[in-house]
This record gives sequence, structure tokens and C-alpha cells, in this order.
Amino acid sequence: MTHHRPHDRAQAVVALGGGHGLHASLTALRMLVDDLTVDELTAVVTVADNGGSSGRLRGEFGVLPPGDLRMALAALCGDDEWGDTWARVLQHRFEGDGEMRGHVVGNLLIVGLWELLAKDGHSHVDALDWVGRLLGAKGRVLPMAMTPMDITAEVRGIGADPDQLETVRGQVEVATTDGVITTIALDPPDPEVSAAALTAIGEADWAVLGPGSWFTSVIPHLLVPQLRDALVATDARLVVVLNLAEQQGETGGFGPADHLAVLAEHAPDLGVHTVLADRESVGDDADDLLSMVEALGARLVIEDVAMGDGTPRHDLARLAAAYARIMQSTATDSVPG
Repeated sequence: MTHHRPHDRAQAVVALGGGHGLHASLTALRMLVDDLTVDELTAVVTVADNGGSSGRLRGEFGVLPPGDLRMALAALCGDDEWGDTWARVLQHRFEGDGEMRGHVVGNLLIVGLWELLAKDGHSHVDALDWVGRLLGAKGRVLPMAMTPMDITAEVRGIGADPDQLETVRGQVEVATTDGVITTIALDPPDPEVSAAALTAIGEADWAVLGPGSWFTSVIPHLLVPQLRDALVATDARLVVVLNLAEQQGETGGFGPADHLAVLAEHAPDLGVHTVLADRESVGDDADDLLSMVEALGARLVIEDVAMGDGTPRHDLARLAAAYARIMQSTATDSVPG
């Protein structure tokens, strides 16, 4: 069993997810590295993207889709001139009318390193570590699996019979379906996982899941058998961060409690320590959410963590402050909110 550090000491954190949600969470957690609340930060990133620049590179080179990995690395860049510059370079998307249109510099850099270092027997993880060193990243970025994944979903309401379940395949296709997603699965169902990711989960004090696209960035981690087993076995306290709004295509009509219910259905043996939700987003659904959280044996923390500008985006400083308060509390303490 892992020996946890005292709660007044810096903590080891692993954050799982993908896309813009993980980028926001990592940016907030990186602030806690700066103020010494967190001393080890590891991102474990979804690798199921099949669209855009990532999808093109995945199709052409047979590599992991680099886009979500790139975004995680950019989030871990420091606030100084070096970090800010490299974050912008990494995220730069080419314009123009040629074949390069839509490609992202960071995606090309990552795939280039994968191709170059593979000749010397190095892994995808080694190459990501090299990119992190170049950027001065304040943390480590690891893929969810060592092979590209495809997401499939059982979807109701897209055929002539509204109750008929249809199978939708592909991250982009699942994220944009017109139907109601009931369950998702991964292909391959039991992919190889890096030892580094399993070690990070096993040695963490806290694990953070969400926010992000619920079915295509968050839940996939719980469907990789080795990752799920590691999350169930670890002493790390799991924090589930709820989205600020429903997402058309994936979670249309979902309230906060529905997000948790779907998560519990896909990983019923997962122990949740804390659920973090935004006060305004919860609104009139607080009672339903609290009932679901209590059913999971977890505690509910409601904070003002949204931007408050009408967009479903987290305020990164507020999110960082909420994380800090959660990590500095014990399992039985209440968290001010």
C-alpha cells in the first residue's frame, strides 16, 4: 500500500482525461506545482482521436493520435517567456490551402520524435519525455495505452425505431451522434499500458478524472482493464470533476447526477473520494447530485469554478484554488465552498 505524505506537504497527482477538459485541469494543477502544493504531476491521456490533424497522422503513420498529448504538454508549460512561447508554438495550426492546412506544429513534432527515436529502440513514452524536457514542462505526459484505440458506442434513437440500439464507431462519430449514448467500449478492449502510467497511479496521493468529453475523453480510462484495476487498487483519493454543461452529441439532456451515474455504470467497482461541481451549473439539481454522490460513498464539494461569462469553461485560478483546498483537507474534513 502506498504511504501518503502528510496533507501539509506537497502531493503527487495524476490527472486522467483528454482534450480541452484535461488541458484546463492540468493548467490549474500546474499552478499548484508553482506554489508547491503539488510536487509530482502526471497526465494520462486518451488516445482515441480519429479526426483532424491527429486522425490524419494516425492514419498515415500508424502512430498514437498526438493531439490530446500535445494539448496536455502545452498545459504543463510554465508562465515564463520560454514556457509561454513553446506552448503557443506547440498549439500553432497551419493555415493556407495546401496539404499542411490544419496540421498542428506540436503534432508534427511529437510524431517526428516518435519516428526518429523508434529507430534507436525508444518508446512513445521516451519521446514524450523528450518533448517535455524541451518545453520545460512541469509534469509528465503519458498515453492511456500504447496502441491507438477506437471508441464504439451503443446509441439509441438514430434509426427508424427510436428504441433500437445502433453501434457507432470512432471518436468523432461518437462525439457528434444525434442519438443517446447508452454505453461505450474500446477496440482493442485490453490494450498494452505503459508501466510508467501504472506506477504514477499507484504512487499518487490524488487522482483527478474529468472534466472533459464524458464518453470520449473521461470514461475511456475506466475501460482499459489495467488502468481501471490500478485506479481501484491505488491508495490515491479519486476526485471526479464534473462538466459545467451538457455536451451536444455526447451528453445532451444530462444533468450533473447523470454524468456520475454513467461513470458508475461503466466502472461500478471504482471508489470515488470527492466530486467537484460548479455551484451555478448544479443549480436546482443539487439534491439529485448529493444523493448520487452519497450513493457512491463520496463527498460533494460545490465551488464557484466556472468562468461566469456564459461559456462552459472553468476559471483556471478558481479551479486551482478548489484543488488546493481539496488536497489540503483530510478524508473526513469538510471543504469550504
